[in-house]
Amino acid sequence: MTRSTRGPRGSYTVGLARRAKIVEVAAQRFAQEGYHRTPLTRIAEDVGITEGGLLHHFRSKKHLLLAVMEHRFTSEDEWWANLPQETVGTDVLRAMVMATERHLSEPGLIELFVLTSAEAADADSPAHALFAERYKRAVDELARQLRRGVDNGTVRADSDCDALARECIAVSDGLQLQWVISGGALDLTGAVRLHADRMARTITPDGSGL
Repeated sequence: MTRSTRGPRGSYTVGLARRAKIVEVAAQRFAQEGYHRTPLTRIAEDVGITEGGLLHHFRSKKHLLLAVMEHRFTSEDEWWANLPQETVGTDVLRAMVMATERHLSEPGLIELFVLTSAEAADADSPAHALFAERYKRAVDELARQLRRGVDNGTVRADSDCDALARECIAVSDGLQLQWVISGGALDLTGAVRLHADRMARTITPDGSGL
């Protein structure tokens, strides 16, 4: 007998798909129009449901915001994981500049990142665990790629790859905050590139930059 897709399992699958669609649409809307300028009714209309139906999946706009940030972090993880295998050493620093350009293509998500990162400082906030895990993954992955540079001789053997990874991420995130505060006036890509070039000159055996 064929199992009905309207049974408990089918309903669960449909619910997951609907939830994923809401997050995808919200990410697009927030990225282009900003979090505060996007009403839940607009997102619900885009998905083809009522606002009440949206709130069935996400209790509030803030809960939806956290889901969008988790979506962004997952997308970033996939982007870094799909870089060519030969991306090591200073190529990793160039990739950070590319990642910045990618962020600027969705300016609203930079604002969301800054907004939720402030809330993550509260250990009782749901954002805390999300950001703690994000930073651990980001530092571990970047340090791993820098260590591959040590292994193939493109990065100095005495480099502290974990410390370098934390610095790169701290500079990138801090510059995103300054970009938001400046209303987009800061040359975000240029600032990240300048830091990456300066770091390249300190970690390459021959002192060459980008």
